[in-house]
Parts: sequence; structure tokens; C-alpha cells
Amino acid sequence: MNTLINSTIQVFAKNISFENDMLCVDLMDGREINVPLTWFPKLSKATSAQLNNWRFIGKGLGVHWEELDEDISIEGLLR
Repeated sequence: MNTLINSTIQVFAKNISFENDMLCVDLMDGREINVPLTWFPKLSKATSAQLNNWRFIGKGLGVHWEELDEDISIEGLLR
């Protein structure tokens, strides 16, 4: 069975938060992604203040932490 992936659909984040050593991403389409911070060594070693000092890239296509020099794409989280 083949699965067709539509690469023209972009998924945007509307908010991120941190809970129980997890990165929680709320998507514009209503879904939520929860991934362990251990997937991202820089984030797992960061303080709460550093984690919460983030900004969206491309209106929600990704997340950037300036102080930590870390970028995460929403598409990458979905893979």
C-alpha cells in the first residue's frame, strides 16, 4: 500500500508550553504535539526562563530560542 504525502500543506503552531519535561505545541488545526525535552539536548538543559524565551519563525512554521541558539520546525516534529 502506498501513502501519498501532500507536501504543499503547511502546519502552523499557535502556542507552545512546557509540562513535565515535555514540549507541548498547540497547532492551528486543533492538534497538539507533545515530545520529550530529551529529544533536544539544549532545551533539556535550559532553565525555565530560557525555555519560555522563545519566538515563532515564519508565523508559526517553527520555534526559535535566541539565547539557546535552537530552532525547531513544526514539520520536523510531525515526522
